Amino acid sequence: MCADTPDYKDTLFLPETDFPMRAGLPQREPEWLARWERLGVYEALREKARASGNRKPFILHDGPPYANGHLHIGHALNKTIKDIIVRSHQMMGFDSRYVPGWDCHGLPIEWKIEEQYRAKGLDKDEVDIVDFRQECRKFAEGWIDVQREEFKRLGVTGTWNDPYLTMDFHAEAVIAEEFMKFLMNGALYQGSKPVMWSPVEKTALAEAEVEYHDHTSHQIWVRFRIVSAQNKAMWLSATGGDMPVIGADGKTQFARDLESSSVVIWTTTPWTIPQNRAVAYNPSIAYGLYRVTEAEEKATVTVGETILLADALAEGVMAAAKVTGFEKLRDVPADELSGVVLAHPFRGVENGNGEWDYDVPMLPGDHVTDDAGTGFVHTAPSHGDDDYQLGLKFKLPMTYNVEPDGTYRADLPIFGGEAIIAQDGKDGPANVSVIKNLAWAGALLAKGKLKHSYPHSWRSKAPVIFRNTPQWFAAIDKVLDDGMGQYGDTIRQRALKSIEDLVKFTPVSGRNRLHSMMESRPDWVLSRQRAWGVPLTCFVKKGAKPTDPDFLLKDAQVNTRIRLAFEEEGADVWYVKGFKERVLKDLHDPEAYDQVFDILDVWFDSGSTHAFVLRDREDGVPDGIADVYMEGTDQHRGWFHSSMLQGCGTKGRAPYRNVVTHGFTLDEKGMKMSKSIGNTIVPQEVIDQYGADILRLWVALSDYTQDQRIGPEILKGTADSYRRLRNTLRFMLGALGAYDPAKAVARDAMPELEQLMLHRLAELDAQVRKNYAAFDFQGVFQSLFAFATTDLSAFYFDIRKDALYCDPADSPVRLASLTVMDALFHRLTTWLAPILPFTMEDVWLSRFPGEDESVHLQDFPDTPDSWLDPELAARAQKVRAVRRVVTGALEVERRNKTIGASLEAAPTVYLSPELAQIVTNPDTFSTLCITSGITLTQGEAPEGAFAAEDVPGVGVVFHHAEGEKCQRCWKILPDVGTHKHPGTCARCDAALG
Repeated sequence: MCADTPDYKDTLFLPETDFPMRAGLPQREPEWLARWERLGVYEALREKARASGNRKPFILHDGPPYANGHLHIGHALNKTIKDIIVRSHQMMGFDSRYVPGWDCHGLPIEWKIEEQYRAKGLDKDEVDIVDFRQECRKFAEGWIDVQREEFKRLGVTGTWNDPYLTMDFHAEAVIAEEFMKFLMNGALYQGSKPVMWSPVEKTALAEAEVEYHDHTSHQIWVRFRIVSAQNKAMWLSATGGDMPVIGADGKTQFARDLESSSVVIWTTTPWTIPQNRAVAYNPSIAYGLYRVTEAEEKATVTVGETILLADALAEGVMAAAKVTGFEKLRDVPADELSGVVLAHPFRGVENGNGEWDYDVPMLPGDHVTDDAGTGFVHTAPSHGDDDYQLGLKFKLPMTYNVEPDGTYRADLPIFGGEAIIAQDGKDGPANVSVIKNLAWAGALLAKGKLKHSYPHSWRSKAPVIFRNTPQWFAAIDKVLDDGMGQYGDTIRQRALKSIEDLVKFTPVSGRNRLHSMMESRPDWVLSRQRAWGVPLTCFVKKGAKPTDPDFLLKDAQVNTRIRLAFEEEGADVWYVKGFKERVLKDLHDPEAYDQVFDILDVWFDSGSTHAFVLRDREDGVPDGIADVYMEGTDQHRGWFHSSMLQGCGTKGRAPYRNVVTHGFTLDEKGMKMSKSIGNTIVPQEVIDQYGADILRLWVALSDYTQDQRIGPEILKGTADSYRRLRNTLRFMLGALGAYDPAKAVARDAMPELEQLMLHRLAELDAQVRKNYAAFDFQGVFQSLFAFATTDLSAFYFDIRKDALYCDPADSPVRLASLTVMDALFHRLTTWLAPILPFTMEDVWLSRFPGEDESVHLQDFPDTPDSWLDPELAARAQKVRAVRRVVTGALEVERRNKTIGASLEAAPTVYLSPELAQIVTNPDTFSTLCITSGITLTQGEAPEGAFAAEDVPGVGVVFHHAEGEKCQRCWKILPDVGTHKHPGTCARCDAALG
């Protein structure tokens, strides 16, 4: 610039905004939270819906977390997904309501109070149960307050001042009322069957309360001596009818062979052997009779001993038994095994007092495989579901040898009082004791140790057992007398119909998972032998059997009294002395009935929330059916499952229309997070370092339907994406500082570049709405981020900077661009607000700083269909391809230091006839390429011209721009210096006036 050339910088329309480049989210987000609370944004949206009268309700029903402990990263993922769903549907025109809730009853909280008691040396059983329950209530209240603030800090919107709690009196009353519907419709019964049992916690556990960990178990191979085998017609036919008959009983040699042999079983639960009642085989498995010919010195087998085994497993069993030589004598078809009678391994054992001197039948069972073991399965109906089902089928007797604390009953011979699982969660002496006694009885073939996946209580982390106990069940295959048979007459039928026809699953794999669970699940165990929960509000007739028709008291008046008492005083009143007499007075003789004091499975509590939240609250819905249940994938066997069962039992169908599931959160290496490993990510620490919006953006960037990874490097990458997006928004705000809506340009009067941007906005509008409706936030953000960084920052903004900065204030191109910027602003800020609520509020208030302003009071703007122009988009795609060849050619010159900036160039572009019909205006194309000039030529490019293989028909020859550099816009043009204002081009001279 010459000394006498003015500095034109102040004449440019440079971006002006107070929107900071650095977000400062950790410090500023609490200010926006306070603002939203002051404005009452959530309440204002409800009022907006009431005033309009035409906003359809949209309900995401919150699966309640337990009210204990600080939030972990899984909570943050879960609540953020829910919040994005709620916010996006609100902005799409729904009345989107969200009532956060807490699960307040159950073992997790009760266990915490018991830990406190143990630390103080107190005995829980000596504390009044109502006092104990009150301590549980106070504990839950304290953590609800803590968790509420932590959830709010994530930016989650909802009725935080009025959440639902399963321990509220009304909730407890409704839970009891829902349970009593099972009582009245015939689904409730008392039965005895093996259930998952925690000896440490002395209670039954639901499948959802069990987790699997590696555990080293004893494994044993045990002989069951055959005491009786029957002749088979096939033996005689197989030998031509000349099979010799031996003995007065008429037994054949084949029968005698079996009666001098043993059937071998394998088990990893030696403690169940005293409860054995049968041995199962599978008719489809090939079995054989094997003789030992050679064995190691320490082996328990004897040479010449014969045993029955599955052919596929014989070699492995012999190796475990230290057998070094054996031969197969013959096949033993499954038909031979029917009618075989075995002796219990402890039959006739010293000090057994005849406890096990009974016959053990061999029974067919499809659950038996030859994948592992021996091909024969030891069957204890009191300690396994397959065993129990086989016992039901063949009427095997149940045993009651194991006490609630996991010890054998005191009067059980030999083993009385021995613990299977000790109270510290470690193995008790029972397994070893059984193994030793099997060895002394001559029944132990082999033993060893096996490390395998084994069920543990998720709370105490101790192993669990299957134990036969009297429990209360909901029969899921019983025809219900409730008049709600539209989708089936049983709970199972209704559940399967709901899954098949009434519920949509995201991802779709959830459908098959829940369907297969419902298809094969047993009856629902409702009872728990604990104190903190809603009691099973029923009475049983003294002296009556569970199968008697009058065993359960079924009286609607009694039920109403119970419900009203719970509404006024809470479920604690059930435990107050005299309550039975109070509710039965003048209706039934209290002395004729016993009151049940088991509590309900907490999954029944949370499964009932649809009734006291969706049905009963003012912000619920008339039909009590949620639009969405959204939780982790483990809830297919948890909340989704229990809500389905409960809903099908009380309202005839699933209480939801959509089930959305997310995966688990892993560290950056894909490992499960663990405090012991030190790879946990604490949400509050992420918020303190980056801000909640970065954590939310991590959620949106993840495919939450799969397991997600998070860690320092991933968060750094997330923060970088955020900064790039923020810079795009900042440029837009700066450009719009002087925008006057009164000067907006109609679409048809805009240049094609602006019309193209409106077309893209129309495309995005449809895509964003579709993705939000499908709960695909990754799709939303990826499309918007690509648009912001590729279509806007790297293309449109880069091209239009020249017009925005340098054109006269009222130039048609500049005004058209600002009009498009305004359309971009309103759409990008609202489209991104559900994902980045803090940042988009910052963006919105930077332009509209009113005291009552908030982006979260807005809807997604309607986008005219007339903005769509597929033909223009198709042309633009080809034009951008040609532009890419030009920018490639200029990049070569820049790397060679021929030029420093693209404005120093005025290349010649050679085009095929087809492209020459599309790229026709050199001035417009020069603007697109950000050069000072361009020459368009139809024809073949000369040798040496720059070309791109993927864009045929284009060649570029570089030329320097001719003329002087305009000191205002920096274009190099021949006319610079020939105008009124020194050192300017014609455009800038006119802009200066």
